[in-house]
Amino acid sequence: MATRKLIGRILMDRNLISPPELQNGLALQRERRDKIGRILLDLGYLSEQDLLAALSAQHETELIPAGDYPAVPLMVDKLSPKFLRQFGILPLDQQDGVLAVAMADPSDQDTLDSLRMFTGLEVRVFLGRDTDIEEALERLYGGSEEWDKAVQEAGEAAEEAEGIAENIEQLRDMASEVPVIRLVNQMISRAVERRASDIHLEPFEKDFRVRYRIDGILHTMDSPSPRLKAAVISRLKLMAKLNIAERRLPQDGRIQLKVLGKEIDLRVSTLPTLYGESLVMRILDKSDAGGFELKRLGFPDDILGSMETLTSLPHGILLVTGPTGSGKSTTLYSAMKRINHADKKIITIEDPVEYQMDGINQIHVNTQIGLTFAAGLRHIVRQDPDVIMVGEIRDLETAEIAIRAALTGHLVFSTLHTNDAPSAITRLVDMGVENYLLASCLVGVLAQRLVRVICRRCRSGYAGEASRLHSLGFPLNGAEVTLYRGEGCDSCGLTGYENRKGIFELMQPDEEIRRMIVANEASNVIAHYARQQGMRTLREDGFEKVMTGATTLEELVRVTQEV
Repeated sequence: MATRKLIGRILMDRNLISPPELQNGLALQRERRDKIGRILLDLGYLSEQDLLAALSAQHETELIPAGDYPAVPLMVDKLSPKFLRQFGILPLDQQDGVLAVAMADPSDQDTLDSLRMFTGLEVRVFLGRDTDIEEALERLYGGSEEWDKAVQEAGEAAEEAEGIAENIEQLRDMASEVPVIRLVNQMISRAVERRASDIHLEPFEKDFRVRYRIDGILHTMDSPSPRLKAAVISRLKLMAKLNIAERRLPQDGRIQLKVLGKEIDLRVSTLPTLYGESLVMRILDKSDAGGFELKRLGFPDDILGSMETLTSLPHGILLVTGPTGSGKSTTLYSAMKRINHADKKIITIEDPVEYQMDGINQIHVNTQIGLTFAAGLRHIVRQDPDVIMVGEIRDLETAEIAIRAALTGHLVFSTLHTNDAPSAITRLVDMGVENYLLASCLVGVLAQRLVRVICRRCRSGYAGEASRLHSLGFPLNGAEVTLYRGEGCDSCGLTGYENRKGIFELMQPDEEIRRMIVANEASNVIAHYARQQGMRTLREDGFEKVMTGATTLEELVRVTQEV
């Protein structure tokens, strides 16, 4: 019998996958022990239709569409509905001693041998789509109560027998079942389609909650049965190459997929909770990594000009401040892209590396082996860089090395968690940084937030309430003010908003501010002087965006209420 051509070779011959994609799939196959075609499909390297066509050619088996499945169940002696569902076999026809069946895997010789042995019939196999076969089996032979029960029993067994190999293998097998794979893929696809930045999976005693963070706000989605929480979490842990046997400690991993034609990178984080593992996925659109532009972030013209000047300086330290999720990393990536030329060497140390950028040396913090921000930064300065980006200044050691690098001819970018720009000075001094060193190297502090943008399809104007605007500190000069809001439509998911843009507060130290830093003046004193010199606060910059109809007054108040 002629040797059957490998499916990977067929897919490459048809230009459906590239050699690197096949190598990635084969590497994952060694861990998952799954069919290479299924792995390539889960990785998003090809469509299901292309895979089915290749499998049909490989097995010289006709692909039968779901429309040709029988309308009534074909009952075959010695084949129970439970057996058919367990092995994914759909009987199509029986005549002249031949049983025709549809299977998603025609190469499963063990199942075919069992069919022949149990029935005493010859078997003719047709290729079918696994989800179509599953739906037909449920329609023709009843529901899948056995599946739900098996999921529950496997999850309970794994919880009760932590660390026992048999139960872990059972959980691994359960996570590879078609319904779980389809559910997880749909969950990710829906999140990408709705522009979510994060997916939250949270187990509770009687609930398994799924939430998407869209434009900075969490939205509760239709959640799967609590009985599936172990299977769904295990499925995602397998995709992220995490240890599914370890459920007592937090873990971090990555998943790379093609979703809706986009290269998606999912940063996966697990955390043990009272009722199971909570899992959060940060969605990073790798296809948009080349789109970082300062002018796309919402900078006013004057701040945009200042940022272009600051990012072109030969040395000094530029800080971007704000809470988690305020767009600090995006601003720094945009700044680095602007100056990423062949005549500059740029090195970053991040926790983690969010976007991979060509031409930039990026380092991932790994505290388990001692590669902290401070340790990495100490070695970076020996690599003769022109520009250094430190993901975050968290301690005195990192701050001192970053400042000394700025003083010795390097341009340093970094972030801090402070509410406004002047507070960054107080924060560093409180860490223990010497005032005179900070005054010598600080070239700018940019505070920022992200506000939701009004949906352009349902935006409408209304008269602003003068008393409320006055109470919020906005000057009106007696004129009637027209404000804007989104009424809510299908395009924006009835929220009235779509996407986000930044509001900014930029402080550039002059000689007087440097004197104040050395004199250890309070941040409010520095802020008062900076405003006298023309610095706009976050709320003032945001009010300009409110007046132009970019965002709403309520949204501005929401994101600046702590400032």
